[in-house]
Amino acid sequence: MAQKVFFKTFGCRTNVFDTEVMRENLKDFECVDNEQNADIVVVNSCTVTNGADSGVRSYVKKLHNSGKRVYFTGCGVKTQGQKLFEKNLTFGVFDHSYKEKIDDFLHHQDRFFYTDKPDTDHLDSTMVSEFVGKHRAFIKIQEGCNFACSYCIIPFVRGKARSMDSSKILNQIDILSDRGISEVVLTGTNVGSYGIDKGSSIAKLIKLISNNKAIKRIRVGSLEPSQIDDEFLELLDADFMEKHLHIALQYTQNTMLERMNRYNRFESDFLLLEKISKKGFALGTDFIIGHPGESDEIWQEAFENAKSLPLTHIHPFIYSVRENTPSALMDDSVNGNLSKYRLHQLNALIKEKNLLFRQKLKSEKKSLNVLIENFQNGFYNGLDEYFNKIKIYSKSPISSKWLILSDYKVLDNINEVKIEE
Repeated sequence: MAQKVFFKTFGCRTNVFDTEVMRENLKDFECVDNEQNADIVVVNSCTVTNGADSGVRSYVKKLHNSGKRVYFTGCGVKTQGQKLFEKNLTFGVFDHSYKEKIDDFLHHQDRFFYTDKPDTDHLDSTMVSEFVGKHRAFIKIQEGCNFACSYCIIPFVRGKARSMDSSKILNQIDILSDRGISEVVLTGTNVGSYGIDKGSSIAKLIKLISNNKAIKRIRVGSLEPSQIDDEFLELLDADFMEKHLHIALQYTQNTMLERMNRYNRFESDFLLLEKISKKGFALGTDFIIGHPGESDEIWQEAFENAKSLPLTHIHPFIYSVRENTPSALMDDSVNGNLSKYRLHQLNALIKEKNLLFRQKLKSEKKSLNVLIENFQNGFYNGLDEYFNKIKIYSKSPISSKWLILSDYKVLDNINEVKIEE
């Protein structure tokens, strides 16, 4: 009887796709969707913050104590893979560039640590055949990052930016659309850098993807402001584009942006977001709070600047010291409790902006184009084109995976629909 394997994925959409690559290469083992039923657990780790590292460590320790055989991969290999292995908490450790060898690794009879020469130029060749039970799929289009932000360890663990061949990406999407996928989310370490090594661009790639008429909506992962050019802006009027963009500002005050070794500056960010907002788009961003040097004066200016931006979504997180980064050597740190207070301030601000955005759509009688994602606890869940959650109550089963909703309630954190028939 084949041993049962469970994959636990931490972190970003890129990791989600990487796990699907491993699942696709699992030949001699049975994949299960519950860790309790598994003999083996493969942990695909994240290391973007201390919190991510801590969560991964706790999970690995819990698995080890329950008697599971644990394999460890992903971005956390370089930051804590060695320690977990030396403490005998993992049976095997391997760099994410070797994930396509997963079946061979799980056959090993002896403990192993396979990260001596990770291939930082590696690009997967695997075609993922399905996202089980999903109508939306993450598609990895590139790997690595050429930016050198002072706080970030990701270029160290993922390498320089390199792009998948467009033919492979299109073939991958064709395979998945034949299996029922109707929305794709383009993802990678630094999505907007797609094509810089191939004389292409993300805008050109999106145009090619749009030729597949089975794909109803194309979403794009996090973009740097400097990567949004006129060619990309022209695409935003197309029906197949989502009406939400995540633009990674990271901060909204120039002194701090300079200290973070960022390319963007607030004034140009303001003009860019205003231009996109006028096209009816919802806008999200990442925001690092508590980076060394964040004085009261800098924070107040940053917060006032954030108020002026047409933001509707936010992914804020408190700065974490990452070894081997320039920010780790800065000594003017910010009190942790103060950082948490500022994070709550920012969350409350953007939550209010999101509510006002949804109320405005409702007042303008805008219909929502919703992809139903699942059915849980008596209601259907979906996402509209603005990346807002929709909760749908229906007396009868909903047979269509896409719904156009014109009659809905705008609630505090979600839009709600009741279908009587």
